[in-house]
Amino acid sequence: MEEIFERVAQLKAEKNAVILAHYYVNGDVQQVADYIGDSYYLSKVATTLSEKVIVFAGVNFMADSAKVLNPDKKVILPDSTADCPMAHMVTTAQIKKVRELYEDVAIVCYINSTLELKAESDVCVTSANAVKVVKALPNKNIFFIPDKNLAHFVAEQIPEKHFIYNEGYCPVHNYMAVKYVEEIKEKYPDIKILAHPECPRQVLAQADYIGSTSGIIDFAKASKDTKFLICTENGVGHKLQLDNPDKMFIFNDLSICQDMKKITLQSVIKSLESLAPEVEIDLELSKKALKPLEKMLELAK
Repeated sequence: MEEIFERVAQLKAEKNAVILAHYYVNGDVQQVADYIGDSYYLSKVATTLSEKVIVFAGVNFMADSAKVLNPDKKVILPDSTADCPMAHMVTTAQIKKVRELYEDVAIVCYINSTLELKAESDVCVTSANAVKVVKALPNKNIFFIPDKNLAHFVAEQIPEKHFIYNEGYCPVHNYMAVKYVEEIKEKYPDIKILAHPECPRQVLAQADYIGSTSGIIDFAKASKDTKFLICTENGVGHKLQLDNPDKMFIFNDLSICQDMKKITLQSVIKSLESLAPEVEIDLELSKKALKPLEKMLELAK
């Protein structure tokens, strides 16, 4: 592993490159990354970097957003087939229809979405800042896309707003079953349930803490409890065990994002060597998608 670390460091120096990694990618990829975080953190970091090359260890929508925020830099996605199914679970036609039906509507687009959807939206949000951003909007009507579970979670925090729901979901989180949670609680009565708001409402109702990936990490670290069921993608276990070697974390074996796992240490090294595959975005689309991303960063300060 020492040789691999040295090779990555050498390539980063040669190419003036930086590696951003999401918590859901493989642990060995997180080990070589310069910055590790959730979508919101990585979005902010992407706007502050001096390096000319960004290698994004994540999925398409993340690398696309980084490119929109850094149009003059090379953004590399080590595996261009690493996608997010939820990112496609609404259409621009649906957005336009809602705009026709509701005069005073804000299209609130979860960052886990395509650039085409962002370009048709008023503001982007992440799971970490969604409540804060939506509260700050003057609009009464909110069309929250594409994730229904996060939309319901946000709506419960802001009852004064009227939410229009889309039927999209994250396959990894949406299939987290309340029966599984209850079985774990029966086996470990003192266990704490930490859940991502992309999980179904029945699972969230069982949770001791609901929050973004980074929120879950912070909660587990600060807690005096020692047993946790983590209701999100298993990749976050790398950071949790690193920060809390004496605590026990249980994951559902099915909570694996196959797209995130396409980003391997080998593909990261190969992408550093070749500076490919590079993220290319249509200029007009990029300009349109930039506005809701900038508005998110402004309202979430």
